[in-house]
Amino acid sequence: MKRARPVIAIDGPAGAGKSTAARLLAKRLGYKLVDTGALYRGVAFISKERGIAPDDPEGLASLARSLKLDFRADEEGRSRLLIDGVDRDDAIRNELVAALASRISQLPELRAALLELQRRFGKDGGVVLEGRDIGTVVFPDAEVKVFMTADPAERARRRAKELIERGQPADLKEIEASIRERDAVDEGREVAPLRPAEDAIRIDSTALEIDAVVDRLAKIVEEKEAGR
Repeated sequence: MKRARPVIAIDGPAGAGKSTAARLLAKRLGYKLVDTGALYRGVAFISKERGIAPDDPEGLASLARSLKLDFRADEEGRSRLLIDGVDRDDAIRNELVAALASRISQLPELRAALLELQRRFGKDGGVVLEGRDIGTVVFPDAEVKVFMTADPAERARRRAKELIERGQPADLKEIEASIRERDAVDEGREVAPLRPAEDAIRIDSTALEIDAVVDRLAKIVEEKEAGR
């Protein structure tokens, strides 16, 4: 069934600028924003609280299905994760949770458990989803697919700035090493590896201001809607 408004899939590695671009684009278009990486972070965070081992695929999948995961937009349009109705977004935004989320996201059982939820978020269109496999697995029929990337050193600099703004410690060398390690994990996993969809528009944001990226994305969506 043809959707009234498009699904916009923005994929790419950590620090490529996709989260900021997705947020600003969704705000400009009046679309819902879904940060799919936050879903894995949420499961990782709660699994640690409840003592579920990262190598327990069935336990993690069962946990994911039992949690009520949703989002609300703050005043700046940021997508904040709600777990069982409680805002836990600040708790999941650190490097320890990110590393655990990257590890458990390799499990096919967990990915299957979260796949249905992600598709429910976007089934009616009018949504911007950002993650690592939106255009290839979650919504291979998305009307707009974008793959964003940037130089690892620049991505590390951006991540460090974000952590400092949150009042968290940030070691640039450690962050860059973590980013390179996570890239290897995401690109090398057997299930839903990080890669651009064949029909994705690729954007290297290394030397681009975020406003220029969002302007380009908005134009792509406008052209797509005009041709519907």
